[in-house]
Amino acid sequence: MDWLSHMLTLVFVVNILLALTVVFLEKRNVAATWSWLMVLLFIPILGFVLYVMLGQNLSRRKLYKWNKRMLERVQSITAEQRQQLMDGTFPYQDPMVSDYRYLIYLNVATNDALLTQDNEVTIFTDGVEKFNDLIGKIEAAKHHIHMQYYIVKNDSLGKRIMEVLTRKAAEGVVVRFLYDDIGSRTLKDSFFREFVKAGGQKAAFFPSRIPFLNYRVNYRNHRKLVVIDGELGYLGGFNIGNEYLGLNPKLGYWRDTHLRLSGTVVRALQSRFILDWNLASMTAIELEKERHLHYFPTLSESAAGSTRVPMQIVASGPNESWPHFVYTFLKLIHLAERRILLQTPYFIPEESMLNALRIAALSGIDVRIMIPEKADHLFVHWASLYYVGELLRAGVKCYLYDFGFLHAKTIIVDGQVASVGTANLDIRSLRLNFETNALIFHEETAKKLENTFWADMEGCMELTLEEYEKRSLRVRFLESISKLVSPIL
Repeated sequence: MDWLSHMLTLVFVVNILLALTVVFLEKRNVAATWSWLMVLLFIPILGFVLYVMLGQNLSRRKLYKWNKRMLERVQSITAEQRQQLMDGTFPYQDPMVSDYRYLIYLNVATNDALLTQDNEVTIFTDGVEKFNDLIGKIEAAKHHIHMQYYIVKNDSLGKRIMEVLTRKAAEGVVVRFLYDDIGSRTLKDSFFREFVKAGGQKAAFFPSRIPFLNYRVNYRNHRKLVVIDGELGYLGGFNIGNEYLGLNPKLGYWRDTHLRLSGTVVRALQSRFILDWNLASMTAIELEKERHLHYFPTLSESAAGSTRVPMQIVASGPNESWPHFVYTFLKLIHLAERRILLQTPYFIPEESMLNALRIAALSGIDVRIMIPEKADHLFVHWASLYYVGELLRAGVKCYLYDFGFLHAKTIIVDGQVASVGTANLDIRSLRLNFETNALIFHEETAKKLENTFWADMEGCMELTLEEYEKRSLRVRFLESISKLVSPIL
């Protein structure tokens, strides 16, 4: 049995070395560090395997390669806008937007998220309406269609969209389809066979090099965006699958928020797609001079939109030096003067965000959080309830959406500024996933989103502190366990 003794000693030494690596070398927040230490020390062999698969740190790695001309142009424009914001000479078309100049500056300076003011926004909260609109715009595409989704299902909706894309590819339209390898793990090559034959291009983000083993499984491209002819964009929470049409009997009606965008803001979506595509695909998009205008066309006054919505597109990922959504959401919360309305399917905030929401509520600001009553991920749901309970004690109001499943990722502050996109208010979205959100500095649009929140409340049950305190010992135990592992869920 000497071999067994030597093996156990080796495992113990490896675990200690790995634990020291997590503590001293990896750049992690304290909560995630302690969670991984617990896994490594209490589950020695399996913990090592889990760390290899889930625990690698992509922070500050240079994953993306920018086109030199494109990078120089972006840096020049952002430097100019940053200076204008700093010295007070930026030409705001709506004076209200200047109230958020420090939030805007934050994302220009750290994320190259230019503020554009010539945009038009259409809001979708129903999957049938959103996909009917999207398919109609795909049918009208003339030059290119760029689609990127986290989850793609081989069901009736997935096949319907693939049939339209295949037909457009056969017509000579350039069609590129990017999906996440983990989120769309059930997809097979047969799903794309006719599409590829017709000339369509597809790529998987961070694909498994070895079947059933993906060492980047913890880092997922959670973006859901579409760009058509460089003039029209879509961004939001809907993935491609029948459940997003409300056809899953377990979850019922699917309540989400998605945007259709036009105007200069589409250029930011296009840039994000090209970066992700060139990282994932063997066939990179080359921005030669003669083709550049097809992807970044000069917009006419009519194409640029008539409502003039100021917006920023903020993107984040585990490779970034700064946690952009942590800072953006914190700044939004601190800027609130009257009310903060949050909708998220998963609520596992960092301690800084939890404290910011507590401070806001204790300062007399009306803070309301809406999460789903039904759970699609039990551990995440129990962890969400734990954190909600922490805020109830500070006077935050919580609503459990029970009309179906709530998947919207929305923050509205004072009925003036809003964030809509793909990022949930959980550590996975804030630290681990590749995400994209739109920051909207427009009172009319924010009011529409706010009115949707009030309408959603009719399908909710309010979770009061009194009701929360009555939960069973079993639920308390599950919440506590889920809270401990929440940093790595």
